Amino acid sequence: MNFISGGVCAAKGFSANGIHCGIRKNRTKRDLSLIMSDVPATAAAVYTTNLVKGAPLVVTKKHLENNTAQAIICNSGNANTCNANGIEIAEKMCDALSKKIGINPNDIVVASTGVIGQPLDIAPIANGIPSLVDGLSKDGGEFAAEGIMTTDTIKKEVAVEFQIGGKICRMGGIAKGSGMIHPNMATMLVFITTDVNISGEMLQKALSTDITNTFNMLSIDGDTSTNDMVVVLANGLAENEKIVADNDDFKLFMTALNTLTVQLCRMIAGDGEGATKLLECKVSGADSLDTAKTVAKSVVCSSLLKAAMFGADANWGRVLCAIGYSGAKVDVNKVGVCFKSAKGTIEVCRNGAGVDFSEETAKEILLEKEIEILVTLDSGEYSSAAWGCDLTYDYVKINGDYRT
Repeated sequence: MNFISGGVCAAKGFSANGIHCGIRKNRTKRDLSLIMSDVPATAAAVYTTNLVKGAPLVVTKKHLENNTAQAIICNSGNANTCNANGIEIAEKMCDALSKKIGINPNDIVVASTGVIGQPLDIAPIANGIPSLVDGLSKDGGEFAAEGIMTTDTIKKEVAVEFQIGGKICRMGGIAKGSGMIHPNMATMLVFITTDVNISGEMLQKALSTDITNTFNMLSIDGDTSTNDMVVVLANGLAENEKIVADNDDFKLFMTALNTLTVQLCRMIAGDGEGATKLLECKVSGADSLDTAKTVAKSVVCSSLLKAAMFGADANWGRVLCAIGYSGAKVDVNKVGVCFKSAKGTIEVCRNGAGVDFSEETAKEILLEKEIEILVTLDSGEYSSAAWGCDLTYDYVKINGDYRT
């Protein structure tokens, strides 16, 4: 498994582009992205569990009933959510694109991200589609990644290369996500492409299984967005023997998918709104996987712990507190906690009680950009990880005037 460049264009037969069409006021910001496969691809998706759903999700879910798609179009700057004509606008986006590229509009995934409850004008999108399509290229993955950003400060793209059945296969992904991240399926918007030959049933199984240990273990602020969606397109151009069962080839595919999604999780967590630090809670010694996941997620979701990490304060009591209200059945008298970063590791709690440690050393460790919170439960052999970020003054500043 090797990391490679190219993002969503790393796999055979995929091209992409991103432009500024006029949705966003800042003309230096791309606000319309397109990912295209040379041939129809097998498709799988997961969607937000929020009862309030963006119109594009409704349209995309309908389009993917046959597990097939060939293009993904996404705008930023407007979520197209809670609009009376939202479905109509989403369908018009697909219609306008289909006329330009000559495919069935039902083979198009449509997505939107940005402000909720604002009318979305189809005109700038329709007018921008010709140049969006004309600019498609194998080098366009970076532009597509930029075009789906909102409060993100960095573009998020990754790609991997691996082998299945002796065939070289590639997989790439882009993501947007900085705030409103506490998903119950995936997170914000993630688009993944691969040239692996795999059935729709197995692709959906791979995605639905993977998110339980990756995107569902990610939290920035405790808010589940209305527009969360993860889509995978697999066009089969790697020409491996088609994966139709849970065999060794499927396990290799799952490993590649997990490698890619974990990296995207880390990028999203590290770029949380106002964040200065990436937090990763690693839980070991749990009596079940559910216990490990529940504890890890509870720790990274704790506002008090997140604030302590911002201040480089080794306040380990907040870790114990988060474990205590997590709902997991844990013997608190066996819990151990360490903080770890590039500057070293320091033990702060053993058997549910504090141990002597140097506050100066702890602060030096917690001043780093990436912090690991290591929790041992000493009750079993299961482990899990969750990702989040610190809570800073800037989070409030960003969201205090996000719309206005």
